[in-house]
Amino acid sequence: MSRLDSPRYTFVFAAVMCVVCAALVSVAAVSLAPRQKANARLYMEKNVLVAAGLVKPGQDVSLADVERVFQADITVRLVDFATGRLLPADGANARDYDQRAARADPAASREAPANDAGIKRIASKGIVYFVKKGGQVDQVVISVEGLGMWGTIYGFLALDKDAVTVRGITYYDHRETPGLGGEIGNPAWQAMWKGRKGYDDRGNARITVIKGQAGAPETDPLSVDGLSGATITSNAVTRLMRFWLSESGYGRFLTRFREKKEVL
Repeated sequence: MSRLDSPRYTFVFAAVMCVVCAALVSVAAVSLAPRQKANARLYMEKNVLVAAGLVKPGQDVSLADVERVFQADITVRLVDFATGRLLPADGANARDYDQRAARADPAASREAPANDAGIKRIASKGIVYFVKKGGQVDQVVISVEGLGMWGTIYGFLALDKDAVTVRGITYYDHRETPGLGGEIGNPAWQAMWKGRKGYDDRGNARITVIKGQAGAPETDPLSVDGLSGATITSNAVTRLMRFWLSESGYGRFLTRFREKKEVL
């Protein structure tokens, strides 16, 4: 029998502990995977509701609360970016679609068109959330992302049923500097977007985060108040919004939706 202080005993003990710990980690990862997936979807879908104004920023909502709203008022579909057409309806699969993961999968993505938003690849399919009121589409929520000062900014943009007027935004994941570019996560700044226009009268994506203060949405619809001391982040938000509203992103779909060519 090996002595407890022998090199052989030490090696065998370490090997056994490694195997046991690896097994425990594997079991935990497998058993927790469904819960992690549910929590990730809850977080994403809660932010969709925040952008649409159905949930207040910071409001505590449960998985059951989100599920109830989605079942009653939200239809989730996927759009083919290349054509702007909605793909055949399959609500369960659409809600499970991970656009960020698809972008990283060569089989489910493609190289992004030339752009100044720092977007290198784009998923072949995009997720769209239709918010209904009285059985009719009241808002369209799309996913947006782009390179900020320190990393990628991820968010959701809610448009009115005219697919032009902004109803709300939220940025749920970013690395911008707290107190400066990080103010994109401030509900007070996000509220300034409401009533602005994503497009000019010719249908060009022209929404802009300007330097200084913008006028009222009625008189200055294409401008949003700038972020003090955060010019890089302000420009990044402008660029990513224009990208996703253009034909490189959701533009083709939004045009078809405005023209009543895409009906649920």
